[in-house]
Amino acid sequence: MDLGAIFVSLELSRSKWLITSLSPGGGEKMSKHAVAAGDIAGLLAPFAELKRKAQARTGRCFPIIVIQEAGLDGFWIHRVLQAEGIESHVVDPASIATSRRRRRAKTDKIDGETLVRALLAYKRGEPRVCAMLRVPTPEEEDRRRISRERKALTNERVRHVNRIKGLLFSQGVSGYQPLRRDRRTRLEELRTGDGRPLPAHLKMQISRELDRLELLIGQIKAVEAERDAMLAVAPVGSAHFADCEQPAPAMLLALKGIGPEFAVVLWSEGLSRHFDNRRQVAAYAGLAPTPWQSGSIDHDQGVSKAGNPRLRTTLIQVAWLWLRHQPHSALSLWFKQRVKQNDGRLKKKTIVALARKLLVALWKYVNAGVVVEGAVMRTA
Repeated sequence: MDLGAIFVSLELSRSKWLITSLSPGGGEKMSKHAVAAGDIAGLLAPFAELKRKAQARTGRCFPIIVIQEAGLDGFWIHRVLQAEGIESHVVDPASIATSRRRRRAKTDKIDGETLVRALLAYKRGEPRVCAMLRVPTPEEEDRRRISRERKALTNERVRHVNRIKGLLFSQGVSGYQPLRRDRRTRLEELRTGDGRPLPAHLKMQISRELDRLELLIGQIKAVEAERDAMLAVAPVGSAHFADCEQPAPAMLLALKGIGPEFAVVLWSEGLSRHFDNRRQVAAYAGLAPTPWQSGSIDHDQGVSKAGNPRLRTTLIQVAWLWLRHQPHSALSLWFKQRVKQNDGRLKKKTIVALARKLLVALWKYVNAGVVVEGAVMRTA
């Protein structure tokens, strides 16, 4: 096998990293080496040894090309390798073909060899062999934190509210709203279904739940303040749109029906990235159709759901709000006409199609200044 580089895969876990390599002059056998997880010096030492052995066998110095799966370790290892001058790739693990047998063998050794073969095919230029990720910059990665943290905090808030309501319901109490400002006063006034004051230990438990709930409310307000500050200093629209002087999220906020939270999610999770065409935009959100064609059978299986789940979920929500706040836009009229043709059926499938069209329209709007046809702008 005539190799022009040393191909290396990293199989990462919490305890150890397995290095699988295929080097020039070493035949087709892959070598393996394990290092402790997090040991960068221990990772780079085998790389230097691989280069030394390959040069001793062939008399030439070869570059190292590394592949790893996207996962728990994030992208910091990729950035370390790039800083060392090593070509590094991060692959979507779901895009690598696997055996379709009901029970397939799976070990770190097999996975490491599979990654090396995928890297070889990718560098040969084989199409669809795997999907390499475009690694975000540290700044792009960091600004996603705000919307994701707010989502986690609001989910936790819901759990505490439901727990309080459940505790009270077991005593025959309903109608109590923990998110109201008078929640403490109302708690003192509550009576059980049979007319008794709330039991002392139950009241103390609910009081502690309210403590945690109030802490969450304060944290959500702090995160939203960070979000609003970030929106104010966000970059302007794409360089392709020379006349754009507004921050990109501010352009989204100008559209009626899109609020601060939706604007920051749409921008940080998707629209801040570079796409070559609308197909790439839809595919990144997992809203591209998946074909199924075999012989005379030719139909779509629905959207792939292979992209960014946060962006996809947000777009579905925005699509429903778009129908309410932009009823006379071209996209809303298209939705109504399509539902009418189906006798009022298939609304859920049609809203997904609307979300795909809306994402492409917003991408054109932010990057090229093409206003969505018939859209109403927010009044000052």
